Amino acid sequence: MNTLKLKPEGWNDEITPLDQQLIDNYKINSEILQGRVNRCDENYNLYIQFENGLTGIMPRQEIEAINIEENGLPKTKLCTGKVHKFVQFKIKEAKDKNHIIVSRKEVQQETLDWIKNDLQEGQKVTGIVKNIQPYGAFVEIAGGVVGLIHIEDLSIARIKTPYERLDIGQKIQVVVKSIDRNTGKVILSYKESFGSWEENAQKFKSGMKTKGIVRETEKNKNGIFIELTPNLVGMAEYKEGLEYGQMVDVYVKKIDSYRRKVKLLIV
Repeated sequence: MNTLKLKPEGWNDEITPLDQQLIDNYKINSEILQGRVNRCDENYNLYIQFENGLTGIMPRQEIEAINIEENGLPKTKLCTGKVHKFVQFKIKEAKDKNHIIVSRKEVQQETLDWIKNDLQEGQKVTGIVKNIQPYGAFVEIAGGVVGLIHIEDLSIARIKTPYERLDIGQKIQVVVKSIDRNTGKVILSYKESFGSWEENAQKFKSGMKTKGIVRETEKNKNGIFIELTPNLVGMAEYKEGLEYGQMVDVYVKKIDSYRRKVKLLIV
């Protein structure tokens, strides 16, 4: 049986097989299933087409458990935005093949229970980048529930926009940084995926030439920070005319493992 328990929606581009016998099993076992929404009607109910001519109906009140308005319903824009997208759901009611009621809301509620009770800080989870803002990226970790990666947690090297590290729709592995057990709010970190300072420093030797990216120039012109890898930054002497994001050739003067510092020379 192919289910997507506690995975982001669309992590696997698969539609759960469905027939009358499987429907009963899925409902009894409260399984998490996945399908693709093919339309949204005038009342903002969603429709999911399965093989064998089966159609799942997701009423508007069953679409969302988190982002809802005062009337208890999700915004119309959220409903229409699900068309042609993968969604996860549970079988709520199945009178016949033309009346299969499904609920994404129940999946979100189960996911929130998992976050509040079982997910641990420091745990690695998979995610899909859903939205990018100047201050960070929103990543779905399961069942339509998203966590936030602040821009400073995208890499050790300072960047001006999350787009320098991530793209919308990208599948990534993240580390749980903090959890609000009351609300289910999750803060994530991505920089661990680039390896530790020591692991990155081993790729370089004193005396070697390599390329780096200009990341920051000190205001008092004492030096320039050069990114060798996302989690390894060196300092070079100040040089006029260099701009943020510019690729430069550098000479590795010294790697100080004890102080975790790399001295560079722009050549």
